[in-house]
Amino acid sequence: MASSLSRYRRRITNLTSTLLRARLFSSLPFAKPNSSDDPFCDHAPLFRSPEVRVSALSNGIRVATQSSSSHMASVGVWIDSGSRFEAPGTNGTAHFLEHMIFKGTRRRTARSLEEEIENLGGRLNAYTSREQTTFFADVFRRDVPVAIDVLADILQNSKFPDHAIKRERGVILREMEEVHGQMEEVIFDYLHEAAFHGHPLGNTILGPEEIIQSISRSDLQNYIETHYTGPRMVVSAAGAVEHEEIVDMVESLFTRFARTPTTAAQLAQENPAVFTGSEVRVDNEDMPLAHLAIAFKGSAWTDPNSIPLMVIQSLWGSWNSSVGVGNCSGSQLARRVSTDNLAESMMAFNTNYLDTGLFGIYATGKPNCLHDLSCVIMQEITRLAYEVSEAELVRARNQLKSALLLHIDGSTAVAENNGRQVCCNAT
Repeated sequence: MASSLSRYRRRITNLTSTLLRARLFSSLPFAKPNSSDDPFCDHAPLFRSPEVRVSALSNGIRVATQSSSSHMASVGVWIDSGSRFEAPGTNGTAHFLEHMIFKGTRRRTARSLEEEIENLGGRLNAYTSREQTTFFADVFRRDVPVAIDVLADILQNSKFPDHAIKRERGVILREMEEVHGQMEEVIFDYLHEAAFHGHPLGNTILGPEEIIQSISRSDLQNYIETHYTGPRMVVSAAGAVEHEEIVDMVESLFTRFARTPTTAAQLAQENPAVFTGSEVRVDNEDMPLAHLAIAFKGSAWTDPNSIPLMVIQSLWGSWNSSVGVGNCSGSQLARRVSTDNLAESMMAFNTNYLDTGLFGIYATGKPNCLHDLSCVIMQEITRLAYEVSEAELVRARNQLKSALLLHIDGSTAVAENNGRQVCCNAT
């Protein structure tokens, strides 16, 4: 399951494109046409269909479904329990638990877990982020009950055998080596550490080697008992699903989760992440390219300012020298970087958390271009305060809308969209 983590872990380039926020975005005045002559239509109706239905169970678990005419279905469990909520000295437990959850239950061996879903032509997977852990399955319509039963089993009956814990330590340490070789991953870990210094949000998701070496079965069980509670869980299903059937199955199978009322938002409120302006430089003369990230304090998931920041992110855009489009890009930043050959690549990022965020620009380039590149980036950032044309704004708005729609194409993306949004909009 860990092999697919890299494409989920940061999601730095995503436009925070989620369904409920898409609805908010499409309802704002600046997101709509300026007049009847405006060539760009209002996309709001596209974000409202099909309907998302949400039910709350007696144990606090919320069930969200979005049905569509399809032969396939995606169902998963989204839990407000990422690395941010780990106790001091246990950084890496949430990610370690994600690995161990597939290593056998009281009813199924590790092998039978994999084979049961694969024999149905389905897929079982998981990922961990700083604020959430997710377990999900993609299956045929007829196999949805099996998928829900498997998810309920691994979350309530996992055994965590000692031999599997020992083996997974090695797997995670090898994964850590792989991550350390990906500079885009490394620089955003540095960025979080600097921005949220001394706070768990600044920790890495994998954790340090010394803690990985010491995590025990009791650590995993304590984490589940503390954080895998009903009010912090959302079961989200999309595609060939019926809401009432999903609700009935979840109610009958997800029975052993505590009703502890504390939510992730309350935990974040008790220990808020404070953004700290700082600078981190790591010199490595053996690297052919320099990696640069300039970040500002961003917005929380439910902060209204997150919407303008999404538009700004779209306005800045992204560019890569290997693609070739630069001089003709609608992004003035991309055009300047391309024309003056200041970088190999650049992209705007916008990462949201429960109570804060990170917003800025990441670029790679030759070391002798860093000064000029930094100046251009800062000029383009400050330009937003006094000089943004209507044409730029229209382009950014419509690119953002298309990205939002493309992001929710397919049952897996829709289920993830809804699950994460219901989690993030909990109070």
